[in-house]
Amino acid sequence: MSINRSILILSVLIILLIVSIECAKAPTKDPRDCEVCIANLEAVDKLLPADKKSDKAAIEKAIGKRCTLSGFGSEWKPNPELTSPKDVKMCYLFEPIKKSISTPFATGMPKAKVCQRLQKDNPEICEVKYPLKVEKKEGEATDYNKLKVKQLKEILSNRGVTCTGCTEKPEFVKKCQETEHLEM
Repeated sequence: MSINRSILILSVLIILLIVSIECAKAPTKDPRDCEVCIANLEAVDKLLPADKKSDKAAIEKAIGKRCTLSGFGSEWKPNPELTSPKDVKMCYLFEPIKKSISTPFATGMPKAKVCQRLQKDNPEICEVKYPLKVEKKEGEATDYNKLKVKQLKEILSNRGVTCTGCTEKPEFVKKCQETEHLEM
């Protein structure tokens, strides 16, 4: 009887260990997910008067006002007030799905949830991100060692540089330092 009890206790401990390991593996949410989508929806929200925030037609019109100078499809021209190419791309993605945006937007759903819902139909919605900004004080060198390799790769990509043969973090740091003069 004591052997069965020991086996039972051991099996319960193993199950608890497996469950705790699986919970620890759960991916953490990237704070930059859907950042361009959310920023553009916030801008659209600012264009709407308080009494029109639940009016789908007004929301669609505000998306058009934010994003479009003229045209549709291959004739589409972005609003010149859009300064970031990432905002232009997001508006290009928004234009054909205005109705899909206006429905949850009109219910008062949080902007992040609207973007996540749109992502189900078009995964590219949340993949568009603003360039990574590296904080640097005047006269000081940027400390790239504090960044993750993924962030270093993104910085190099934004600069239009590839780090061929780079496998270790110090190699990526060195390449970032060498290309610091390039525009992001």
